Amino acid sequence: MDSDVREGPGVVPMRVIVLALVAAISYSTFFLENVLSPKLDFLNGYVSELSAVDQPFHLVYSGGDFITGVLSILVSVATLRRLTRKPLATAGWAFLGLFGVCAIGDASFPLDCAPSLETWCALRERSENVSFSHEFHSVTSSAVIVCGVAALLLLSLAARRYGWWPALARWGWLLALAETVFALSTLGAMYLGQWLGIVQRVQITVLCLGLLTIAWALYSDRRDATRDARETSAAREGACL
Repeated sequence: MDSDVREGPGVVPMRVIVLALVAAISYSTFFLENVLSPKLDFLNGYVSELSAVDQPFHLVYSGGDFITGVLSILVSVATLRRLTRKPLATAGWAFLGLFGVCAIGDASFPLDCAPSLETWCALRERSENVSFSHEFHSVTSSAVIVCGVAALLLLSLAARRYGWWPALARWGWLLALAETVFALSTLGAMYLGQWLGIVQRVQITVLCLGLLTIAWALYSDRRDATRDARETSAAREGACL
């Protein structure tokens, strides 16, 4: 951590912290697949296939992505408005907002069908006889990963540079690194034609952990600020006695 420790970043209202927490939970709807979508291949099926328009409960999964996107944007706007603006931190919160935009894109442009589950769907996909939504989904999914990694890395760098958010300083860069490794592993899994499903699920889990880390970092600052205010108030009252 840089020895030039700066003043704190400030605090956000508790409702913003709750929004970040709910965003992490809503992004983990794929954990319900064993109950809601047991037919999809956990090891080799795309996570995005859960929200394909012809799949049962697709609204549960796409709804989770949409909620995460909206809440991430709200958290981004709130932090940019209320916290101290330093270059790295500002860039990190901005990328969190872009992550939210891309998550909404994932929900708005679902796959037509599940290629790993339905042979006719795989054939349509190979012959490029699918909708724009089906084709564009790969763009939004890739953008989600890029923006998520950028947000975690920049916020981690900001935490270490300015002496803020210990949780992000310690874990943010590790989560960004893990996300990058698993994103590259996804390409290898696609080439080999196996293990794609499990790699993607770990990848999304890392993003959920990243959102939880952001929520915890914001909560820790608010908790510490509240404690310091109480101690200062108590000290002043004691001095007046």
